[in-house]
Amino acid sequence: MRAVWRAARAAVRRRRLQTLVIALVTLTSTAAMVVALGLLDAASAPFDRAFDRQRGPHVVAAFDPAEVSDAQLARAARKPGVEAAAGPYAQATVELPDGSMSFGLGTEITVVGRAEPEGPVDRLDLWAGRWATRPGEIVLNRQSDWTADDLGKRLPMPPGGPALTVVGFAFDLSRTADAWVAPAQIDALHPTATQMLFRFPDASSDDRLRTRLAAVTDGLPADALTAARSYLALKHQVSSSARAYTPYLMAFGVLGIAVAVLIIANVVSGAVISGFRHIGVLKALGFTPGQVVAVYLTMISVPAAAGCALGTAAGNLLARPFFGFVFTGPDAGVFHDTVGIAPWINAVTLLGMPAVCLLAALAPALRAHRMSAARAISAGSAPRAGRALGVQRRLAGSRLPRSVSLGMGLPFARPGRSALTLAAVVLGVTTVTFATGLATTMTRFGEAGRDAYQVTVYASNFKNGKEIRPEHDDRELASLLGGLPGATEVTARASVDVRLVGSAHPVVLEGRRGDRTRLDGVLTDGRWSRGGGEIVAGSAFLRQNGVRVGDRVGLEKGGRIERVLVVGEFMESNARVVVADWPTLTALAPDEKPIAYHVRLREGTDPAAYARAARAADPGITPDVRGANTITQTIVGSATALTLMLAVVAALGVFNTVVLNTRDRRRDLGMLKSIGMTPRQVTVMTVTSMAVLGAIGSLLGIPLGMAGHQLVIPRMAGAVDLTLPAHMTDVWQAPVLTALALAGLAIAVLGALVPARRAGRLTVAEVLRSE
Repeated sequence: MRAVWRAARAAVRRRRLQTLVIALVTLTSTAAMVVALGLLDAASAPFDRAFDRQRGPHVVAAFDPAEVSDAQLARAARKPGVEAAAGPYAQATVELPDGSMSFGLGTEITVVGRAEPEGPVDRLDLWAGRWATRPGEIVLNRQSDWTADDLGKRLPMPPGGPALTVVGFAFDLSRTADAWVAPAQIDALHPTATQMLFRFPDASSDDRLRTRLAAVTDGLPADALTAARSYLALKHQVSSSARAYTPYLMAFGVLGIAVAVLIIANVVSGAVISGFRHIGVLKALGFTPGQVVAVYLTMISVPAAAGCALGTAAGNLLARPFFGFVFTGPDAGVFHDTVGIAPWINAVTLLGMPAVCLLAALAPALRAHRMSAARAISAGSAPRAGRALGVQRRLAGSRLPRSVSLGMGLPFARPGRSALTLAAVVLGVTTVTFATGLATTMTRFGEAGRDAYQVTVYASNFKNGKEIRPEHDDRELASLLGGLPGATEVTARASVDVRLVGSAHPVVLEGRRGDRTRLDGVLTDGRWSRGGGEIVAGSAFLRQNGVRVGDRVGLEKGGRIERVLVVGEFMESNARVVVADWPTLTALAPDEKPIAYHVRLREGTDPAAYARAARAADPGITPDVRGANTITQTIVGSATALTLMLAVVAALGVFNTVVLNTRDRRRDLGMLKSIGMTPRQVTVMTVTSMAVLGAIGSLLGIPLGMAGHQLVIPRMAGAVDLTLPAHMTDVWQAPVLTALALAGLAIAVLGALVPARRAGRLTVAEVLRSE
């Protein structure tokens, strides 16, 4: 083995370019593999990992305390089929005054009396302060990325309510409550329900959870159970952002893995085949066939192992910030510790990629194992007649320049190597095409309605924890904002919580008044409302409530009921939002005032200057300049980065192929130069050989990329219950396809250019000195 190691080490040092190529390709391929596997893993179930870590309840059930006692509920929780249970907890609904908005709470919150944050079910993350242990204390459900400045402050309560001081912040992914108090305090809040939290062994579907809950409640009074919520509904809501990313992450992940494996196989097998002459020399010196195989496997393993180690580290560095952008949103904080590169991914790449290298080297090495020394030397140096020469003879009769016709026939000299290179180029073009379509769709999505307004002015301001109201009333404020320099349109917007008649589903009814009542909404079906009694609903609302355009629904608020007609559908992923005109809103909430005014500016007006002027005109308002669409930026940016990574890997595969072909055909190149071929013609011939593969790769890869776009985009939209209009999905126009046709050529030419120029600089004496 000492001789084997010496020969392998000498080969690594002597073949510096080959060693560098193997190390570089395995590094980039491994980094792509780490990111790809990380995408597939992260896109699968970040919610499930966070939910299991908190021992979240599979079912949150509310019972009527007038119908069932706590003792009865405790006995029901001990029935067979219940994995774990927590409760009973007294539950109250508290309507807060407007000042509670500074605490990140709504106007109506659910408060539960609970003795501690831990328990067999629903382990709360108490990230700031302490737990409420006595009357007069309350813990709020907020994420750890909020500031804890509100600790020690009094929570605004309705008249006659108890005084409650905020002593802690806890985060509950399961959203079992908005706040918690000590059991001794909850009676003062007049609880109306009793909460029970259940975990079941099998929670894979809503039907199974309903069956399990029915078994638990069997024997309780018929009207005891008043409400129940499955964790699957919460998962659908919380994971909507991650679900939107999943289809395209999986597409890039699969493409990345495929490209990496193909390039590794191409590089390593080509390195062994190009070394047949060296194998013959080793055999002539007395190396046994087994030792020859060991030399080549060792020679491949050294740079491959180094490249894999560096690539794994680089992949981890690249993936972490990317995942931080992907998993954002109101509940993203809890995902930060559960989304990342899993240990098994590093293990797979550190062990799997060298194994791929060895397997790729093993087949040609075993072929050399069976060759005699003379045949191995001949295979490495003898001229090849075969397919390439026959194709070149046919091309010679064309009017193409001789260097071009010779180059077009070169891929047929090594059909196996050319096939692997072509497959990598095809996947590279597929990636570029898919990413181009994705970026175009997402750009159009992000820019939809961007010209509707540039500044949003909120009708309130908070300073030092106190709310400041505007000095002007509603109509005066709208007139003031419209009269400031640069303003062309002002639209007032108000929101009120209502309910669908006959359903417990909460609805946010938006009333709009002013110059542009559609604001930035994108209509996908029907029309915008034209008068009272009409609403336009978001795509998610229609899907989740089984409502269609043309149906009538009832909206209820405080005893008032309005029957409204759904006249249109607009692009909106919030399943609670519907839009109506101002009379429809005031029919349900007569005293409701606008919460914001959306201002459209004249072209060329500085939004920041307008915001400063509005703030100076009334200190009780909060102007906010409209920012960029971060989701669009994240998807387009990450798709661009992943595309560049895979394109570079594919170009490296072309680079390696040209290096190996040049080494294989050194004698042929020397003969051609001896009869008058110039260095430029050699370069053209070599680049042409790969340009042929690039052109074929474009013809095959563009349809595959288009098919991937048509497959992935509807799934991304469907994951968040969105309907996209046709102009966002029909992105394949002639100029785009023409540009994409050059993608394969670009990958092939860029990968071939450097080794082609090097081949052009070879001297005849250097090549033929051994003849």
